[in-house]
Amino acid sequence: MSIELRHAAACYQAADGEVEAVRDVSFSVEEGTFVSLVGPSGCGKSTLLSAIAGLETLSGGEIRVGGQPVQGTSPRIGFMPQRDQLFEWRNIWDNVTLGLRIRGERDPASYDHVRELLERYALSSFAKKKPCQLSGGMRQRCALIRTLATEPFSALDYQTRLSVSSDIWRILRREHKTALLVTHDIAEAVSMSDRVVVLSRRPAVVKAQLDMGALRDMEPLSRRDTPEFHRYFNAIWKELDVHG
Repeated sequence: MSIELRHAAACYQAADGEVEAVRDVSFSVEEGTFVSLVGPSGCGKSTLLSAIAGLETLSGGEIRVGGQPVQGTSPRIGFMPQRDQLFEWRNIWDNVTLGLRIRGERDPASYDHVRELLERYALSSFAKKKPCQLSGGMRQRCALIRTLATEPFSALDYQTRLSVSSDIWRILRREHKTALLVTHDIAEAVSMSDRVVVLSRRPAVVKAQLDMGALRDMEPLSRRDTPEFHRYFNAIWKELDVHG
């Protein structure tokens, strides 16, 4: 599932009047790739992510997912916030199947798919445990499985330790999912992404797009030890810090 932003613009109402957050943002995320969106605080990154998920409306431009314009929320789009948002009073099985129950998709095939995901990512033995009995990394994998159980696409607003990022990177690659990550962490963006899109200060435009090249096939932990990692990190830092 591809994502395409065409001249996206967004404003919001503040106490002292209307604020132009995003002026003219265009970029695409090809099917099955992982793209990170970075930029200064307040430049509209999360606004764009919410608009892609159909939770907010642009003031101008267009967003297409899978070639179709976004017009409200869609079962084609999954939104995973930074916090895992697991319900502490429910066990893991009830948490990861919650979306299926809400949508009335209680057929055996859907539940078998969830069981397969839990088994594949070493969580099947924890299905009857409560979230408080799991490590932070396991909770994040559960949150991702809950999204994968119902959605073929994941839009992520996701900051966590690199060890957890490695788990997420492997899962998304194996499931061939398209992912958009909004982050302030340049190291995370370089470690996880196929491409990084850099936004300017508000009102945001695209300042740069950097393809990770040879790093794309390397796992996040392995990328950190390469000269290319530091080269891309410094290039993004320069765009954000010097010319912002």
